Amino acid sequence: MTGILQGALGGGRALLVGWILPSLINVLIFGFVAAPELTGLGVDAPRAALFVLIATAVLGLVLAALQTPLYRVLEGYLGWPERLAQAGRRRHLAEKHLLRNRLDAASLVAKERAGVLTDTERSALAEFRAHPVTRRYVDTDIRKGAVWLALLEERLYRYPVDDQQVAPTRLGNAIRRFEEYGYDRFRLDSQVLWHELNAAVDEPARKQTDDARMSVDFFVSLLYGHLLVTVAIAVSLAVGAVDRPWLAVPALLVLPVLAAIWYRLAVVATDEWAGAVRAMVNLGRLPLATSLGLSLPTKLEDERAMWQLVSELVSTRFRPGLSALDAYRATPDSKMLPPTTGDSGDRRGSTAPADQS
Repeated sequence: MTGILQGALGGGRALLVGWILPSLINVLIFGFVAAPELTGLGVDAPRAALFVLIATAVLGLVLAALQTPLYRVLEGYLGWPERLAQAGRRRHLAEKHLLRNRLDAASLVAKERAGVLTDTERSALAEFRAHPVTRRYVDTDIRKGAVWLALLEERLYRYPVDDQQVAPTRLGNAIRRFEEYGYDRFRLDSQVLWHELNAAVDEPARKQTDDARMSVDFFVSLLYGHLLVTVAIAVSLAVGAVDRPWLAVPALLVLPVLAAIWYRLAVVATDEWAGAVRAMVNLGRLPLATSLGLSLPTKLEDERAMWQLVSELVSTRFRPGLSALDAYRATPDSKMLPPTTGDSGDRRGSTAPADQS
């Protein structure tokens, strides 16, 4: 909470836009529907404004402080019964495979129309047309054109590459696809090395990632705020404390629907977040290796082996096999070595680097 307060006082744009602004919207909704006297309609404006500001700050800071468990609930990792979570994973795994098959079938149909199908591809297309599920899409998808196929591909890319990483929810999969990116391509576990990677990349890459997540935070905060407002209005109705019941009842119906819409928009907003994380991994590998005292191998397979060892070294206790990292350690720059006892100059216990001019 202290870090969040410091971020707010320091002009943390991500906190203000991602959590405080949605909280303000929800406080105003509650005040307008259930307690108009608290938003300036029944008391003096300064007192009402003070209440709104305090309520907004408290709600925004609390949601921001709880963002990790709040995200985990929406991702399907926290609070989900095991049976329900497994059912969600199976459903999304089936949807991922169907999207892949639809795109493959559309590609084969395009080749068929161009007259360039091979015998193997013709057999595969016949299987798609005979399948009870995919046959409904084989010819219709290609007729809808390139834009429709691009939308299908966009939906497919919101799933992780590895089937074992598929999550129970859309948001969980949309986030998991870029969490696994570094490991899938380079064996660089960005979840384990996130803080090191964040410290090594240039400021534009960090800012791009923060700004991209801010949009997702906005919709997640708005979603949870709507649910809290719905509960608060329902309780107020139950105890007869609502000044405008004719507004409260429609609000109870509309707010959950809006929350579902914000959830879908949060899923879509992860596309920008995924691109930012992908760029951070791609551009941050070299500075991260340099910062860790390692030399980036010229061969991709060797680089994957190196990052695998680094990820294990950071995430687990040391074991003898991790000494294989010695093969990737860079030769220290003589200018950066600490002075020895034989070096001249006034040392007097100072830890400052020697003058290199």
